[in-house]
Amino acid sequence: MNEFCCNLCNFKSRYDYYGSKPPFCNGIVLMEEAYILKNPFNPHDSHLTIGAHCSVCDNLVCVQQKCSLFYTKRYCRNCVESHIEEFPTEITETLSKR
Repeated sequence: MNEFCCNLCNFKSRYDYYGSKPPFCNGIVLMEEAYILKNPFNPHDSHLTIGAHCSVCDNLVCVQQKCSLFYTKRYCRNCVESHIEEFPTEITETLSKR
């Protein structure tokens, strides 16, 4: 069994596929290499993205808002905080409201 574990919150889950083109979802191409789980509630052509690697530090992070942000690439919370001035104003304003 393949297991995903977030380096920030320790969320653990099995996963069915790692990559950007899950073979069980016809025509879907993700914008990142991610850990994918077949959707247990709708297994036909459906998936759940559970996490990916941070594009800066390569840490494994889940998709929860408290752990990561996807803005053209996946960023862990720590890298977002360290490089906040490099994000557009709209993103920084949204993050400051959390």
